[in-house]
Amino acid sequence: MAELPCAEPLPRCSGRFTISTLLGAEEAAGCEGTQLSGSSLCTRTFGYNTVDVVPAYEHYANSRGVGEAGRGRPSLADLHSILKIRCMLNIWGVILYLRLPWITAQAGIALTWLIILMSVTVTTITGLSISAISTNGKVKSGGTYFLISRSLGPELGGSIGLIFAFANAVAVAMHTVGFAETVRDLLQEHNSLIVDPTNDIRIIGVLTVTVLLGISLAGMEWEAKAQILFFLVILVSFINYLVGTVIPASAEKQAKGFFSYRADIFAQNFVPDWRGPEGSFFGLFSIFFPSATGILAGANISGDLKDPALAIPKGTLMAIFWTTVSYLVLSATIGACVLRDASGSLNDSVAVGSPGCEGLGCSYGWNFTDCAQRQSCRYGLSNYYQSMSMVSGFGPLITAGIFGATLSSALACLVSAPKVFQCLCKDQLYPLIGFFGKGYGKNSEPIRGYMLTYAIAIGFILIAELNAIAPIISNFFLCSYALINFSCFHASITNSPGWRPSFRYYSKWAALFGATISVVIMFLLTWWAALIALGIVIFLLGYVLYKKPDVNWGSSMQASSYNLALSYSVGLSEVDEHIKNYRPQCLVLTGPPNFRPALVDFVGTFTKNLSLMICGNVLIGPRKQKVPEARQASDGHTRWLLKRKIKAFYTNVLAEDLRSGVQMLLQAAGLGKMRPNIVALGYKRDWQAAAPQSLEDYVGILQYALHRHLVAPDAFDFKHGVCLLRLREGLNVSRVPQAHTDPEQQASTIFQSQQGKKTIDIYWLFDDGGLTLLIPYLLGRKKRWGKCKVRVFVGGQINRMDEERKAIVSLLSKFRLGFHEVHILPDINQQPRPEQ
Repeated sequence: MAELPCAEPLPRCSGRFTISTLLGAEEAAGCEGTQLSGSSLCTRTFGYNTVDVVPAYEHYANSRGVGEAGRGRPSLADLHSILKIRCMLNIWGVILYLRLPWITAQAGIALTWLIILMSVTVTTITGLSISAISTNGKVKSGGTYFLISRSLGPELGGSIGLIFAFANAVAVAMHTVGFAETVRDLLQEHNSLIVDPTNDIRIIGVLTVTVLLGISLAGMEWEAKAQILFFLVILVSFINYLVGTVIPASAEKQAKGFFSYRADIFAQNFVPDWRGPEGSFFGLFSIFFPSATGILAGANISGDLKDPALAIPKGTLMAIFWTTVSYLVLSATIGACVLRDASGSLNDSVAVGSPGCEGLGCSYGWNFTDCAQRQSCRYGLSNYYQSMSMVSGFGPLITAGIFGATLSSALACLVSAPKVFQCLCKDQLYPLIGFFGKGYGKNSEPIRGYMLTYAIAIGFILIAELNAIAPIISNFFLCSYALINFSCFHASITNSPGWRPSFRYYSKWAALFGATISVVIMFLLTWWAALIALGIVIFLLGYVLYKKPDVNWGSSMQASSYNLALSYSVGLSEVDEHIKNYRPQCLVLTGPPNFRPALVDFVGTFTKNLSLMICGNVLIGPRKQKVPEARQASDGHTRWLLKRKIKAFYTNVLAEDLRSGVQMLLQAAGLGKMRPNIVALGYKRDWQAAAPQSLEDYVGILQYALHRHLVAPDAFDFKHGVCLLRLREGLNVSRVPQAHTDPEQQASTIFQSQQGKKTIDIYWLFDDGGLTLLIPYLLGRKKRWGKCKVRVFVGGQINRMDEERKAIVSLLSKFRLGFHEVHILPDINQQPRPEQ
């Protein structure tokens, strides 16, 4: 029965829920004093009075604790398109204005479009995957990290959260350096450098990121308003550029290589012209790709979104579409208007067709041959990063656009990185980072995370070289995208009933392709950087696997584990049994396992990582009383086994007496071929003083396991092996302390300590199929028992001791058990003497 979560007592009427329970107070008040029909919701739910609450999403989605205040956040009504705007601003960045014209000159229009479309293919598939993941349930703060960790689990989610937060911090530096580079160029044009070109970038960059930090610390409202302003500036600058391409070029612009739209310029720039150390397809791809990586800017602030399941798919995919169009248009238009090389000197004008003039500029009355041959041209697409500003109708607007694009992207990354890292810190998957997870104010702003991001950004700003920073980011973002796509694929392939995204326009095979191509591109860009990124992921993955954090997020990894277990268990039923594959699968009659830790430790020693172990408990008493106890005890005893590092299952049954309960366990325990073939229990030390019925039950259990004792004598033959454990001090050395459910408070048993060079004596008196020999052998394979010596005692005749010893040694050598010390007991058939 669903319960309505609320902080205050529920209003009731005649012991039943009223409409004020289900509706808000204002809505309920509207019904009072009004004569309604008998089917009115004001007095009834489904046409009749009921004590049950009608279904409502809030009953399942509300995770707020009773009395907990609602978390304040900026309303995104005034940020309708802020998710789309935020993504577009983060996609548009420094590369759009300062490097895309240069990439077009290097790769040509055709290959530049290929670079753009390859990047967009990866980001579009990732956008579809992130849309599917974000619409599969409630999305909280933490953005990309939250989505991946709750989908794939903490192992991969934690590693990618750390990498993605770091990549965003470095992206702050990249966009800030782009801004500083533009300011430096303006200062250089007016001969007003502060120190020198490189140090000016560092000085301006540090000052800029400090101002951005102040805006971020002011909260989301201020940051959102700044983003809207930046967006308008970029739109105006882009329109200004398009207008400039159709305005007839002045002599100054022609000297810099701009001649408006010309078919022959388009044809020349259509093919590649590789230059410099970055002059290769994948070299340019690594520089361009960061300009397509802003697609997760909206997802990274998912905790601040009113309806992230709707906003993330719509905003992300629309942002990808419009920014792709802008990249393709810019590449084609500037490639059709501007030459690759130009001197910028008005003195280079010549008459059309002048002798000695080479190159396309000659047909327009300009001779750029000299600077092109000496590679000293200062202008043209290949040499001048500010080509968009030169082409535009009004240059300062392009400069403002550069400022808007770089600052908005830097600001978005500066906000995203701390929020992702804060969520990671709160999950406590890694040590020494919890300090940065503390939030301040009503929005729980990660102030310490901002300061850490600020420090990382400054470290990379000091590099002061945009082309060096961009490839570093590309590999980390590609690694993130690979895991996002793999998350979507893995969640789909497991067929989990919990995977029901409301966004349907995705494909698990497209997600797998996106993950694969992301990894392939990583290695094609910079193989050593890809190895470093993957090495970091594997290291962090190994750490989380080793620590095994106590989290339960319902990840696809858990669903996959179930699928594998189910598949192999069913497949095992089709496998015929063979003596070579025999494993001792034990049903251990422990009662509550924490009451008999020695028995649990003994069996766990030789079954761990080898075979099945089930701890069985028979609860005797009235069913109504014992059913709640059974439910509570099951979870507690399972946790006890896990903490004690015993790889076993726990099961209990309700029965009228011990003997019938054990019979139930023997019949029902196990699954398919994974069923117990050995019953292990403690030796009954008080058999001499025990009640006759208790002794009869104990012996009956042994007989039932070994022979035929179920309803009719010949009905079943379980043929279980039986192990009786007897210790000098008993199995439960001290019942009171051993009753603790916390393993740390349990007294250690002999089976938990190093055995050293002790001796294991085996009395192989009867042919039992070899179980008596197998268990000591399995014990000897464990580290703590490995130094023990094994002695085998067998019965024999005194006059044939040597022959029988050789025969047993020969037999043991065929068993390959490594037991060589054999002792013959010639007096085994004699009556015990009184002194024994």
